[in-house]
Amino acid sequence: MLIQRLLDVFCCIFLVSCSHLVGSACGQLAYEKEPISYLKSEPTDRMARLIQEIESGEVRFEYSSEHGWLPSLLEALEIDERSQLLVFSKTSLQLRKISPKRPRALYFNDDAYVGWCQGGDFLEVAVADKDLGAVFYTLAQENSEQPIVKRDRGQCLSCHANHRTQDVPGFVVRSIHSDFNGRPRTGTRTYVTDHTSDFGKRFGGWYVTGEHGDMRHMGNVFAEDRLNPEDLDRDSGANRLKLQGLCDTTPYMTRHSDLVALMVLEHQTQMHNYIARASIEARIARHYDEGINEALKRPLDHQSDSTKRRIAAAGEDLVRYMLFADEKELTSPIAGSTDFRSYFESAEHPEARADSDGRSLREFDMKTRMFKYPCSFLIYSEAFEALPDRMSEWVRSRLSEILLSDEVVEGYEKLDGKTRQAIIEILAETKPGYLKTKE
Repeated sequence: MLIQRLLDVFCCIFLVSCSHLVGSACGQLAYEKEPISYLKSEPTDRMARLIQEIESGEVRFEYSSEHGWLPSLLEALEIDERSQLLVFSKTSLQLRKISPKRPRALYFNDDAYVGWCQGGDFLEVAVADKDLGAVFYTLAQENSEQPIVKRDRGQCLSCHANHRTQDVPGFVVRSIHSDFNGRPRTGTRTYVTDHTSDFGKRFGGWYVTGEHGDMRHMGNVFAEDRLNPEDLDRDSGANRLKLQGLCDTTPYMTRHSDLVALMVLEHQTQMHNYIARASIEARIARHYDEGINEALKRPLDHQSDSTKRRIAAAGEDLVRYMLFADEKELTSPIAGSTDFRSYFESAEHPEARADSDGRSLREFDMKTRMFKYPCSFLIYSEAFEALPDRMSEWVRSRLSEILLSDEVVEGYEKLDGKTRQAIIEILAETKPGYLKTKE
């Protein structure tokens, strides 16, 4: 029995550890089995809590003839309509409802994302869960007494749990070379985009309103040349403040697809994925450590060298991303077409946190980089706060080491002394006691 137990444990360790080498097939093993048990576990995210409130009668929705349950859902999730983005690529569950003339609208806040299609059968909801990563739901667009909400049971994971999402259930922003129907052109490249992406590879298949100077992106245009489908007329889609001539925006809650909001969406989707990966990696590693320790009659809290390496690897990736270490420099100023920026930065925002000087991790730069103080605002998120103890301690120690160092730490050269000091001071007041002071 002891030998069989050891073989089972070592086989599991091998399968899990290979997930980042061979892609989603092994990666799925990691979150479908214990200790994660993605499909069997009950989520505790914002949407799961809202469902309980709906079922108890604590929250009641009103059905809109124009948008169905959308206005009530956005209000209940505290999602502002100024976050609206319009995407015309057929890369969604309701792809038949989506086209360049009838794009899908996305609305989001720090941890929830809502998709609405004209004439759609349902609203699509994706939420960051502190234990499971991304969890997906649908709300039937039917005028009933209260909305019928269903949790996805695996269909969404075919696109939302692979190398694009760090091999965990996650979120993704894709950029494609779109034909006139919103389909990716055959033989063209697609990109997963975030703050580390070249600006020129971003926003294909999206409508974009805002100004970006001499920089060019892939939004607002189509791959017209079948022989050279990646040869886009980027100038025609650049610096647009309105979408007139591209689509009728009358049916939507606003007339915009704000560039600043789109850049925030890119950053935070992958940030959520890095947090989820760090959480899941740490919990799986501890689970198998406990199995081996039991079999070998060692203390259950003994930590193997392989577990330490896995925590360090996932933790370092998370820290690099949240400190914008690999961010692509902006070569022209960025400005959105709405007041999303001022709302996102303001004390009006539900997640606003500022120090006594009014400084916040939500403040934008948008001249040479995205944020004035490059440390992700999702450091305050429920998922980040709930990282397993060993991962949380590793990340906390590494962040402290980088930010409190007298010299710039190798690999983090973009964080000069003045910037580091500002981040330290902001965190001291908005996340007191988090950084480890020097002994």
